[in-house]
Amino acid sequence: MKRKGFALLPFIVFIVLFAGGGILAGDFYAMPALVAFMAALFVALLQNRELSFNRKLEIISKGAGDVNIITMVLIFLVAGAFSGIVSAAGGVESTVNFGLSILPAQYMIVGLFLIGCFISISMGTSMGTITALAPIAVGIAKQTGFPIEICIGAVVSGAMFGDNLSMISDTTIAAVRTQGVEMKDKFRENFKIVLPAAIITIALFYFESTSLTFDQTASYEYSLVKVIPYIVVLVGALLGFNVFAVLISGVALSMIVGITTNTFTFFEGISAIGNGMNGLFEISLISIIVACIVALIKENGGIDLIIAGIKKTARGKKGAELGIALLSFFVDLCTANNTVAIVLSGPIAKEIGDEFEVAPKRVASILDIFASVGQGLIPYGAQLLTAAALVVEGGFKITPIDIIPQLYYPMLMGISGLVFILFRRQK
Repeated sequence: MKRKGFALLPFIVFIVLFAGGGILAGDFYAMPALVAFMAALFVALLQNRELSFNRKLEIISKGAGDVNIITMVLIFLVAGAFSGIVSAAGGVESTVNFGLSILPAQYMIVGLFLIGCFISISMGTSMGTITALAPIAVGIAKQTGFPIEICIGAVVSGAMFGDNLSMISDTTIAAVRTQGVEMKDKFRENFKIVLPAAIITIALFYFESTSLTFDQTASYEYSLVKVIPYIVVLVGALLGFNVFAVLISGVALSMIVGITTNTFTFFEGISAIGNGMNGLFEISLISIIVACIVALIKENGGIDLIIAGIKKTARGKKGAELGIALLSFFVDLCTANNTVAIVLSGPIAKEIGDEFEVAPKRVASILDIFASVGQGLIPYGAQLLTAAALVVEGGFKITPIDIIPQLYYPMLMGISGLVFILFRRQK
């Protein structure tokens, strides 16, 4: 059963149903992602008759219970709680109005990207960055009339910057450990590759913003007290505190601010927290179902199939580096988790690197970059699903696919990585 191409059928089913249904209907809401993923899981359960149904249930239960999945779901719940209570307390509106009152319009989108970069590199998590900044992006879009796709695209782009580069990011730690290199060496190698992508992204967002205008003569009312929860969350993120501690602190402060300013009562605040959690209920279920599908795909040899194919076709140092890039990218497409993709492909990448004498720090950088490129662009990944869920919760109609054209940084990161492989000599 191992290494059979049909092991990847569940994800093909999902893509056909989700993307195909959206194209045919002219509306990607016509096929809910949860329904498409359930259909894919059903297909996965029908595969591989060598396994009993009870054994398959054991496999998907183990996949769903993975520490990364449980952690992700808990982050969703806490992030939803913060989003709900800070909005109810007036924190989002005050934060947005404060920014609008001091920043020229052409710097708004660039500001979202740069703040996202700083938060993500400090927190080491793209998910925490997206959940902290997405409500602000929604507020800016509402107040200025800027397209929400651009605003949220800047947030996700900034989030992926630190997800790939931060020294406390799971992906970075996984890449370094699988290749046996020093963190500082990988950081230096990685930074040189992605810096051009970040600079070009800033330029693109700036020039795109110059055509966007709004009435800066209007009066934007804000309360600095209501901005405090966001300041605490952002500063805590920049200092590298645990994402749970940062978000829970934001929830507590928002509750205190809301009650002391008579914005809501204690029980109204509790209700706002519950509503915020409910807003991310679907994405939590999707994350669990994706983990179940991936567990069966891995059991049926889908991941092994990709790894073996790339290892077989690698020729020379550049070919080996391209093979490692493709390995990391395609495993991420199948797992929808860049940390898991690096853990799965890291040992094989080390074998390829050792065989073709590729420096371990280069292997670690390529692994991390291309897993992050895939994770930043796939519409069924946690990052885009979460971003879209938070935007929809804010009152906009948007799908993960709508965000992809504005994800300049992940695209440019991939291009920069390819240029690095093809044209830069290895010492």
